[in-house]
Amino acid sequence: MKIRVTKIPSWGRGRAATIALAIILLIVPGALAQFQARAARDGQDSESYRFSVNVDLVVLPVTVRDRQGQHVPDLHEGDFKVYEDRVPQRIRLFQHEDLPVIAGLLVDHSGSMRPKIAEVIAGARAFVRSSNAEDRMFVVNFNETVSLGLPTATGFTANADELERAIWRAPAAGETALYDAIVTALERFEEHGRDKKVLVVISDGADNASAHSLEQVLGMAERSSVVIYAVGLFAPYDDDANPKVLNRLAQATGGEAFFPDQPRAVTEICERIARDIRNQYTIGYVSTNTKQEGVHRAVRVAVQSPGRGKLFVRTRAGYIPARPSTGKREDAK
Repeated sequence: MKIRVTKIPSWGRGRAATIALAIILLIVPGALAQFQARAARDGQDSESYRFSVNVDLVVLPVTVRDRQGQHVPDLHEGDFKVYEDRVPQRIRLFQHEDLPVIAGLLVDHSGSMRPKIAEVIAGARAFVRSSNAEDRMFVVNFNETVSLGLPTATGFTANADELERAIWRAPAAGETALYDAIVTALERFEEHGRDKKVLVVISDGADNASAHSLEQVLGMAERSSVVIYAVGLFAPYDDDANPKVLNRLAQATGGEAFFPDQPRAVTEICERIARDIRNQYTIGYVSTNTKQEGVHRAVRVAVQSPGRGKLFVRTRAGYIPARPSTGKREDAK
């Protein structure tokens, strides 16, 4: 089988008559093999498959909880239904494995965060302890400026001591360029198109220093495969608090937002986020949608399993398919 990988933005368009796939939202280990096996069962020639920019396997991380808030670990493919713009989609990929992730820790270093940094570091350590041993992580620090926490030579790590030093590396002072920091993190993820990706944002204030807007950040997030979790450490009666922003980012990407009363709760929240990541289902489908590229597509996943009562599903609210790459620079005349 010949494979051609084209580096283009995540998500793309689906054509039901075409079998070629470009798995660019999220390529998870074993996904290609599982899809080929499914094709063989359907009577298709696996040798006819190749990567291209024509069709995408849309891959969704899906969290399922019961009424008690516990993960539901033993569901089957037939328990799930997937809809795009209210149209049922055929599931082509189904996995429930503890897959390694690339995780970004986005840490607010504005002046008001100074007394909370110790709790943030404790949370980062808890996140590492509760994560898959094969996960790789990076740190983005921000106040009115944005910087990578780890040395260039290190890049990514699963070492709690290195992550702690990366967070302490930046002083806590100044204003909050939250949107610029998220853009930097999303661009960092683009270097690793074959991995499951998670961004944990820890901040105590609204953006007041970014060059980018919220709508620009949301659009970029919807074109990516990154799931965003947010921890808002807002003080009571804080005029800068804006939980709606963190909620929108989390809901759009299939993550979750938390707003603890005390900074010491960050450790427990980070442990919960790590468990959530490790207990997700992975569901993929080839979109039958003919809506043009660049237009938002709404996604919904429903689950029902006899005898289990009401189950609660969380996944991406939708995505924006990327325009096919022409191989030419956009600024070419």
